[in-house]
Amino acid sequence: MQSEKKAIALGCFDGLHRGHIAVINAALSYKGEGMAPSVLLFDEHPQKIIRGAAPLEILSDEMKIREIERLGAQPIIISFREIFELSPTEFVEDCLVSRLNAGALCCGYNYRFGKGGGGDTEMLKRLCQKQLIELNISPKVIYKSEPVSSTRIRRAIGSGNIEEANLMLGREFSYNFAVASGDRIGRLIGSPTINQFFPKDFVVPGFGVYASKTLVEGKWYTSVTNIGIRPSFKSDELRSETCILDFSGDLYGQNINVCLLKFLREEKRFSSLEELSAQIKRDAQAARAAAEE
Repeated sequence: MQSEKKAIALGCFDGLHRGHIAVINAALSYKGEGMAPSVLLFDEHPQKIIRGAAPLEILSDEMKIREIERLGAQPIIISFREIFELSPTEFVEDCLVSRLNAGALCCGYNYRFGKGGGGDTEMLKRLCQKQLIELNISPKVIYKSEPVSSTRIRRAIGSGNIEEANLMLGREFSYNFAVASGDRIGRLIGSPTINQFFPKDFVVPGFGVYASKTLVEGKWYTSVTNIGIRPSFKSDELRSETCILDFSGDLYGQNINVCLLKFLREEKRFSSLEELSAQIKRDAQAARAAAEE
């Protein structure tokens, strides 16, 4: 028998955006009542099981868990296949209360649960009253007159509107993929870069050059990141290529965290390495200015 009651944040948490953070903060508010703040996560995106395909990821599972723990909550990961056919009542009573020892539940205004999404917040109120547990429903978090959503954030990232995406996320959009070997052209012009490739199920930012920051061995460096296929070279391979300013070292094979701050310019073709080198210097100046904003 579990002794400590949990305040459980409920939702999809696929982007861990400002709306999701509001729900997690509600769970954290129960810590003073002796409940353990927790976030219920699924091992697979619900849409992958229900519709056969999940939306593109905004945040890797590893970074999501790290961020939840940084906030002060405990991730609880369960199999979605095990619970998706439970009725709303079975999900609350058998999974949340009996199995996970919920003392309080926290969710967003549009939360749906149970088989076929048959449960809504009104049903959840009744079930919580029956089980004598508390319920906290977070209202809409609004950005530019509309609720913040993972769909809006994906759209902003994909169009290169990274500043709007970051405002809806409440933090910088970031990824931490392994550094792969490149063609070392950057070294020839005095601007070595790290190459990272996006998994097929991860959202890809709009092609172009971004001011960014990169975490290496616990220290943040200002950087310039090119997303795209590098039209100046004979390559059609989509990648993230980041020049880390004021850093030199071998990062091959390491998972490096890159955060995009601001869109600087579109990709363009350069007629020579000298022209490219001059542009990189201008991009570096713009990135330093963006980092100080």
